[in-house]
Amino acid sequence: MRPQDSAGAVELEEPGLPLTDDAPPGASEEPAAAEAAGAPDSGRCWLCLSSPCCSRTEPEAKKKAPCPGLGLFYTLLSAFCFSVSSLLVKKVQDVHAVEISAFRCVLQMLIVLPCLIYRKTGFIGPKSHRIFLILRGVLGSTSMMLIYYAFQTMALADATVITFSSPVFTSIFAWICLKEKYSPWDALFTMFTIAGVILIVRPPFLFGSSGIEESYSVHLKGTFAAIGHAVFAASTLVILRKMGKSVDYFLTIWYYVVLGLVETVIILFILGEWSLPYCGLDRLFLIFIALFGLGAQIFITKALQIEKAGPVAIMRTMDVVFAFIFQIIFFNNVPTWWTVGGAVCVVASNVGAAVRKWYQSSK
Repeated sequence: MRPQDSAGAVELEEPGLPLTDDAPPGASEEPAAAEAAGAPDSGRCWLCLSSPCCSRTEPEAKKKAPCPGLGLFYTLLSAFCFSVSSLLVKKVQDVHAVEISAFRCVLQMLIVLPCLIYRKTGFIGPKSHRIFLILRGVLGSTSMMLIYYAFQTMALADATVITFSSPVFTSIFAWICLKEKYSPWDALFTMFTIAGVILIVRPPFLFGSSGIEESYSVHLKGTFAAIGHAVFAASTLVILRKMGKSVDYFLTIWYYVVLGLVETVIILFILGEWSLPYCGLDRLFLIFIALFGLGAQIFITKALQIEKAGPVAIMRTMDVVFAFIFQIIFFNNVPTWWTVGGAVCVVASNVGAAVRKWYQSSK
């Protein structure tokens, strides 16, 4: 199977989207996870509300959107859900980012488990792909913990923009691991993304010590966490593309939540950070973080079934717009012009890559 080209806008934290039209990927904490779909049986899925299930629809069964723009509307809803989930993570300040990840893994496990039982796919997967499933689970859950930490320690807009550097790492890893082409255009988009990240990070040796409200050490930790998220998210995407459609979509999520729960429990034990939320509102936020994240994943999967991946990737950059709006409204924190400039560079890189791939696929 030919590897797919990728570029794009974030599990949710994982904004990278593969810009091809031959497979409907998922998003964020599980970027392009729907590429791993492909079960032979049919039936109505209670999770996706479609028949057959959106995660296992055969390519020949794909239909055009019932009305123009519906796919982009689904993408907008997905971006909104991702942004609300990020906002709630930022609002829950009394719970460690790793503990938030653990709660999400538990809630998502309760949803995925009946899906696996219904689909009769088993819980361990094909022997030849188990190592990839394990890597997907470990890297994906690590990516989730890092982005949650970034949201808690950085301005919401700054962290969101940096996550959109994930497609740059995806292109590089795909070039190294999957032998995909890395063109001069990809190098140009990479330089734009790096410039945008530098404007957001604002290292003192270039910009001096002014312009950052938080202490720079905290800002730098959040920056490294956001960049780490982008790297691990890109690695997860490459692994999913390596497996292709030979592994069920829900099985990849199962490994993600099970190994993620194990990883978070071990880290919490080492850090000694485990504690139940003191505030009832925080407990409610934890539930909504998982629900909005899952809703975002469903909407982006539906969008990519009825719309080309190029326009979807462009619309996904609305995450950045929502992040700016939420930061101003809920935190009374107006982004600096450095952040705006960095966002323009990163978004321009994503949009440019999306338009280029879209144009190539339409030839």
